[in-house]
Amino acid sequence: MVSVLVQREAAEIREEWLGRALSTLPADRPAAEAAISELYLLIGLAPPRFHWVSSPVMALATMPPGVRPRPSESIERVSEWPVPAKLAFLMRTLCHELDVQVKWVQQPLDQLIRAQVRRSLSRSIDSSLTMPLRAAHNAPYRMGTWYGVQCASWIAHYDALRRAAGVVFTPEQSRWLDLWAAVTGICGWWWPREDVCVISERPVALRTEVWGDDGEVRPHCSDGPAVRYSDGWDVHVWHGTRVPAWVITDPGVERIAREANVEIRRCAIERIGWAAYIDRAGLRLVATAPDPGNPGSELRLFDMRAETRVLLTVNGSVERDGHRRKYGLTVPGFLDDPVEAAGWTYGLSAAQYSLLLRRT
Repeated sequence: MVSVLVQREAAEIREEWLGRALSTLPADRPAAEAAISELYLLIGLAPPRFHWVSSPVMALATMPPGVRPRPSESIERVSEWPVPAKLAFLMRTLCHELDVQVKWVQQPLDQLIRAQVRRSLSRSIDSSLTMPLRAAHNAPYRMGTWYGVQCASWIAHYDALRRAAGVVFTPEQSRWLDLWAAVTGICGWWWPREDVCVISERPVALRTEVWGDDGEVRPHCSDGPAVRYSDGWDVHVWHGTRVPAWVITDPGVERIAREANVEIRRCAIERIGWAAYIDRAGLRLVATAPDPGNPGSELRLFDMRAETRVLLTVNGSVERDGHRRKYGLTVPGFLDDPVEAAGWTYGLSAAQYSLLLRRT
């Protein structure tokens, strides 16, 4: 049986690392440069010169003075650059050695920490820090190995194993892990070449909300950018979905009508509020019905746009603030019965939906 004390300590370590990962304090430049220099030495390279930038978008848009990249060193292929590839191999080697040490620990402890610390942190960091990184690339971009190397989740995993579960690493293994922990916990993203390493400062503002059972967070801000850097570059996010600034600052009915992306439309409508949007847009009410899947609530079906209708419903679960959220679901235009429309969203018939004890 997994000790309650280990669970509590693992949760505390997870929160500690989440705080480091999402910190908006200025980077500790001397410490970051010292740790990266040590990592360079471990792969047989002399310490580089350092080029600091204000944000990831500046890192991707500018070239450090004196650098003439090879044709193969496009920013989209950063994981294939020689230095990131060597550092990633160094990290994999360390993880393999640490896993050998971990195998002597009871399996339930490793499983607990992997789920409670590593997976939870990975979800939070992917949504909160990798999102602006994708935005900086300004194109659909699959995160490569190098960005995964910089994720604090794997470091926190082994840190929790040694601190909470009592796993003993060798002095050399601990030194290597501490080097990765040092650089990951004190600066933003970094891009290493043989002679120069570009490092981004952290954001000056990062607004999040809790959304997972293990304290996972995602970016969200209802009155401005969720992520902002000192040079003014920012990213607007609505409950974890990246949106154009107008969705947060000026979500007008006309703009929503012109928006082709269904997710952006949804976020903009939620920003206004479904009931207010339906009123402002003058949507025609088609029909209403008691919600059999959510006793005491009403289903309201409206015409929305060509061949589309919207079902206004009330969430079956209570939100963290104690309220039940009203939201709209787009359904095919041929549906005239609100109960049938509600069933359609679950892949059920109206009769099957009516038999639900309570939906969530």
